[in-house]
Amino acid sequence: MKLDDFDFDLPEALIATRPARPRSSARLLLAQGAATRDLSVRDLPDLLGPGDLLVLNDTRVIPARLTGTRARQTPQGEAVARIEITLLEPVADGWRALAKPLRKLKPDEIIRFSDALSARVARIENAELVLNFDATGAAFDTALAEVGAMPLPPYIAALRAPDAADHQDYQTVWARNSGAVAAPTASLHFDEDLLARLTDRGVRFAHVTLHVGAGTFLPVKVEDVTTHRMHGEWGEVTPEAAQAINDTRAAGGRVIPVGTTALRLIESAATPDGRVQPFEGVTEIFIYPGYRFRVTDALMTNFHLPKSTLLMLVSALMGQERVRELYRHAVDSGYRFFSYGDASLLIPKGS
Repeated sequence: MKLDDFDFDLPEALIATRPARPRSSARLLLAQGAATRDLSVRDLPDLLGPGDLLVLNDTRVIPARLTGTRARQTPQGEAVARIEITLLEPVADGWRALAKPLRKLKPDEIIRFSDALSARVARIENAELVLNFDATGAAFDTALAEVGAMPLPPYIAALRAPDAADHQDYQTVWARNSGAVAAPTASLHFDEDLLARLTDRGVRFAHVTLHVGAGTFLPVKVEDVTTHRMHGEWGEVTPEAAQAINDTRAAGGRVIPVGTTALRLIESAATPDGRVQPFEGVTEIFIYPGYRFRVTDALMTNFHLPKSTLLMLVSALMGQERVRELYRHAVDSGYRFFSYGDASLLIPKGS
């Protein structure tokens, strides 16, 4: 299975730099078995029914882009350097991060971002560093919200800078557990009105947490994709969420994760016979064609990057040729791609 098998041509004009407004007005490509329909996200209640369960990732994206200063005493006086920080993920002793320029930092030096927030360089490892912040918990969240910018994906950041609108746009309406540096983007299409209509329809919800890391944007660098090693991300499936999924399956309902992050997490928590267990820890699950899905009946997801692990995941669910066909249709029909783009609802034959 070669990397080029997952390549396609995408015009730059189809890369969305802003979300649809309102959120549920985004387009929705329905792929149900061999049938394809062009719809809107607001049509979702008509496509689901009582007994169906949507699995939602409730991670909260932190404003992970920071600008601060480092002061150092020299024989000529105080030398101040401007430092740009991108937080990557929490680790046992702080936050793993990137710094620009890294060469201007040494272990134990302090980077000041505001009167309320600073960080000590705990250690430097290759091209990364670990930071210890002087605030934790709610105080850290508050200080970060004041000085940080949302970490837009590289393909958006290359076209425009983040701004105040992204603090709301790049966050789901149900976000509650802080820790992600990238959004579970299929969930960005939901607003309160759509959630209410789904509830009235009898659709139920289960919340899980997967803190999406910057590794989600890392390219696959091996030609034989089966040898790729997936990045790790922390996640949790509570006993309540596991029970909701198991009860749905037992009653004959469909389990439909919203986004590849929710899908990867519940598949990580599932036993070979399809029963979901409570889970807390790091998942490195890599799903590519040939994978046997344990609990997922369908998937709502955005359109993914060429040669990406997420394109491999949807190919595993729907089949490689079917996904090629769907992506050709999406490009020809002008669907908007990637994080702020349109959505698809993928229902394999027989689900």
